Amino acid sequence: MVDNDDLRQQMIEAFEGADYPINSPMDLVPALPQGPGTKFESGDFSMTAMELNTKLGGGEFPYDSVDDFVDDVMEQLEEQELL
Repeated sequence: MVDNDDLRQQMIEAFEGADYPINSPMDLVPALPQGPGTKFESGDFSMTAMELNTKLGGGEFPYDSVDDFVDDVMEQLEEQELL
């Protein structure tokens, strides 16, 4: 079972170092601890930042804060039934 709160916190910690506002997924790469290979895991969910970028619809850039970005990512994951 996926712990959405834990997964959300992992993403916040990984993406909070980006220079907001961000205008594209490429703005996030320098902030990621292991670059595009940074992995997010909870329960049976496991996906790298690169996989997130390919599976999600690209988002509603620009994002003004890490919370806005992560909220959108989590919403898209739920809509695609990946969580």
